[in-house]
Amino acid sequence: MPVSERSLPKYRMPQSSSDPRAVYALIHDELALDGNSAQNLATFCTTWAEPEVRTLMDECLDKNMIDKDEYPQTAAIESRCVHILADLWHSPARQTATGCSTTGSSEACMLAGLALKWRWRQRRRAAGQPADRPNLVCGPVQVCWEKFARYFDVELRQVPLEPDATGMRPHQLRGYVDENTIGVVAILGVTYTCDYEPVAGFAAELDAIEAETGVSVPLHVDAASGGFIAPFLQPGLRWDFRIERVASINASGHKYGMAPLGVGWVVWRSAELLPEELIFKVDYLGGDMPTFALNFSRPGGEVIAQYFTLLRLGHEGYRKVYTACTKTARALAAEIAAAGPFTLLYDGHGGLPAVSWTLTGPSPGFTLYDLTDQLRRRGWQVPAYPLPPERHKTVVQRVLIRHGIGYDKIMLLADDIRTAVTRLSHGTAGTDEQPGFHH
Repeated sequence: MPVSERSLPKYRMPQSSSDPRAVYALIHDELALDGNSAQNLATFCTTWAEPEVRTLMDECLDKNMIDKDEYPQTAAIESRCVHILADLWHSPARQTATGCSTTGSSEACMLAGLALKWRWRQRRRAAGQPADRPNLVCGPVQVCWEKFARYFDVELRQVPLEPDATGMRPHQLRGYVDENTIGVVAILGVTYTCDYEPVAGFAAELDAIEAETGVSVPLHVDAASGGFIAPFLQPGLRWDFRIERVASINASGHKYGMAPLGVGWVVWRSAELLPEELIFKVDYLGGDMPTFALNFSRPGGEVIAQYFTLLRLGHEGYRKVYTACTKTARALAAEIAAAGPFTLLYDGHGGLPAVSWTLTGPSPGFTLYDLTDQLRRRGWQVPAYPLPPERHKTVVQRVLIRHGIGYDKIMLLADDIRTAVTRLSHGTAGTDEQPGFHH
């Protein structure tokens, strides 16, 4: 009996082989039950790619990124990307930049965190001081930093959000930084609100703390999203290696870097900021190769796709794409402000091409979770979630505008938000009534 006429085993391997076309058709049909990624406005990740990107990734399907001896040109392209990003972020050591690709920003953050911890420990031991109680200071961060702290035995000192703030503020650092602080994490594109934290303000505050106490604390910039936005939309903003206290930067290539899932990047200000003890020499793949990563084997296609995108778009292309995305975000912000009982937290000005909002004042008879559910019925994925614990009673929604999310599509979303608000406000959300069409 052909495989298409019966159910395939789902939790055990079948005894016999099957027609590849039939197996493909079954899996393809099952995957059709997933959400439409083009309507997923919750994700920062790239959901659109040019045909040439797909072709290059297919050609690299069999190349192991870690095997730099066997695939030296892929390794060379990875190095080129590191140098391009170092130059983009104004590294003083552009020609000798130190960095690497990763599977995403989470791994990049952990590598940067490990370098901070090792350097802090070296300094403490050299001074004859205890090095058993490291801490890391940050504001509202992505969960990867919580993972780093737990996995690598570092106290995570999360600074609470002040009322009406969209991220950590410089004056808050004094109550959290001490001699055991391995670093301060600044977020260029806060996950919850999409705004930038003031990196230059953090550096100035840490300069003042060092002048008063003698404690020098480095900055790491988690630019998972903003690292590919700020250089093109806010070129005069000082957030990168132009600030001397910035020791390292990570960014996610598969977010606003416009590369496919999954590739991230971490770059250090100079080679000495990456402790030699963290680099391993591997000789069983054909050559004596240095490696610094949390994983080992991974495909090279994502790195090649990132290189293609950097060459394909250039400064002009990235600027055009994100200028258009920002205009679309600001247009949506205006629609949200006029659509109902909403208060904008972030309107697309100054940070990422995105919008975030909350409900205004007393309950209008529905929650943002109800609105999320209504929008999902039309295929939109627009998350509702609480802010960090100190402001957990504030629930927000967020829309991210990426390449491939055009103005017309967002105006359709705005129409659906207005329709959903009307239905929820009049208590007709659970009925079959469809506003907007009547005989």
